[in-house]
Amino acid sequence: MKMKLSIIGLFTLFLFGFSLNKDVETVIIGNQIWMAKNLNVSHFNNGDAIPEAKTDQEWMKAGAEGKPAWCYPNKDSNNEEKFGKLYNWYAANDPRGIAPKGMHLSTPADWKELVIYLGGLNPGGNKIKSKTGWKDSGNGSDAVGFNALPAGSRTADGIFFLFGESAFWWLESKNGGTSDNRSFVNNYSAEIEISGAYKRTGFSLRCLKD
Repeated sequence: MKMKLSIIGLFTLFLFGFSLNKDVETVIIGNQIWMAKNLNVSHFNNGDAIPEAKTDQEWMKAGAEGKPAWCYPNKDSNNEEKFGKLYNWYAANDPRGIAPKGMHLSTPADWKELVIYLGGLNPGGNKIKSKTGWKDSGNGSDAVGFNALPAGSRTADGIFFLFGESAFWWLESKNGGTSDNRSFVNNYSAEIEISGAYKRTGFSLRCLKD
């Protein structure tokens, strides 16, 4: 009986498209199932490695050539477990895929639905920010379990910026040009904002169930 239940359970997970990767923690927010942490992978879905840019020069070179790259938040590997990795746009939107099986990189439409569920851009930011870890009394209520942490960013020039003060996520997109959309929250506002950013910049990634 135990074996039969186990097989049925596995089949159910497969049928509904849930990833069997135990490292992927999820949270239900309205009709969406989001990752409860930022993405933390170093390979594309086909097994190819995503290059780590350890130096400013490596980061700038990858961006200038339009190639994927990742780095540790605030240039510290100790931040990886809590904050995940930072990726440039070229890694986030590479055709080889970066989202876990059965999931996809968050899109503008996904964020629009999330914002509506949260009751608007403001106080939506406060509702997704973690209860601790933000500078200058910028902690949120984390009312829905999104657990947005201030991993900061890495500029096109390789400079680490706003660690402890802001959280940024690349959105899934195939726009041409040098910039594309990102969503973000910061420590001095209760608002979720969506605006453009240079593709050479490093941000966090969040995925949700297909």
